[in-house]
Amino acid sequence: MTEGKSGATRLEGDGKRILLILGTPKKDSLCHALAEAYSQGARSKGHVVRQLRLGEMQFDPVLRDGYEQSQTLEPDLLEAQRLIHWAQHLVFVYPVWWGGVPALLKGFFDRVFLPGFAFKYRNRSQLWDKLLSGRSADLLVTMDTPRWYFRWVYGAPAHRQMVRTILGFCGIKTRRLSEFAPVRPSSEEQRQSWLRKAEALGTKA
Repeated sequence: MTEGKSGATRLEGDGKRILLILGTPKKDSLCHALAEAYSQGARSKGHVVRQLRLGEMQFDPVLRDGYEQSQTLEPDLLEAQRLIHWAQHLVFVYPVWWGGVPALLKGFFDRVFLPGFAFKYRNRSQLWDKLLSGRSADLLVTMDTPRWYFRWVYGAPAHRQMVRTILGFCGIKTRRLSEFAPVRPSSEEQRQSWLRKAEALGTKA
């Protein structure tokens, strides 16, 4: 079948190339439903959506020797790097646990966003090149903590980590950060409202 400029088949549309990364190890959760709603909204506008479900991937999330030693990338991580290069827009859907991102998602960054792939330090300089520049990102984040408490009491550590010290460091510009909280006391009506919001975000990808 003939492929369009996006690398997708005509049946998939020829819009923006979107990679959605589901950053939870759980097999079923609100994050899964939000990811599907966002994908549905994006595809309704002709965008091409690929998904990486970290909980279904096979890889060691522990960077065993830091960056001093190379660690062979598993096939799933090589495919992840290929898709990140392919994508114009990245979407991360994940819960906040203990004020930060889940260990599996952090391990994914440790193993995939490597020097020479995501960034490169300049010789004899404290500056670096941002190798993933030109890409944008949406973050869909679930929390049990009320939004105001997470921001004003805890200082929103997970948000700062994602937006500034991971994505921003590599040149990826976060366009929207959407919080869905608090989850634990939420009603079915509230969750359905969140799914509609996620779908609407997808239409604006």
